[in-house]
Amino acid sequence: MVSIKVLGPGCANCRKLEDVAREAVATLGIEAEIAKVTDMNAIVAYGVLKTPGLVINEKLVSSGRIPTPASVVEWLRAAQPA
Repeated sequence: MVSIKVLGPGCANCRKLEDVAREAVATLGIEAEIAKVTDMNAIVAYGVLKTPGLVINEKLVSSGRIPTPASVVEWLRAAQPA
């Protein structure tokens, strides 16, 4: 199972990023656990200076923007075990 974390205070962009992540998971038909991280200390610990941030399997893949669903699909494909 893939672990996805959406980092941010819960703003509109954070919710949009969560929607994009869910769309990508549905596109691939994979199992994923999607969690929201709103604690600023935890967000900064990932090296995120601008939210929203996206973490897949504990690796920061995006911050400060909303990536396209296609980008998230590619990151999820890369994160799956072979």
